[in-house]
Amino acid sequence: MIVTTGNEVPGTRIAEFLGVVRGIVVRSPGIKQGLLGGLKQFIGGNIESYAQVCEQARRDAYDRMVKHAEELEADAVIGMRYDATEFAQATTEVLAYGTAVRLTRG
Repeated sequence: MIVTTGNEVPGTRIAEFLGVVRGIVVRSPGIKQGLLGGLKQFIGGNIESYAQVCEQARRDAYDRMVKHAEELEADAVIGMRYDATEFAQATTEVLAYGTAVRLTRG
């Protein structure tokens, strides 16, 4: 599956727009990550345990978006973006989205 933040795939032509595809993940840090992250907030710097939670959430959201595109039999996802929203304390929604398309060469 081709995934790009651009609006086209070089060397191809968009034959059909299939619609918006998305992958949504809701995450919060586990107890261990929360404790380590809380301690790190007092001394400053990068909170690696939180970064790991965020990275995994992005990966999972991306994978779900690609699966959605595959279900539509898309060749590519164009205009791919991420969005994240904290909707409860220490609970974040991560959204990966883009437009599923079918391509033809040239």
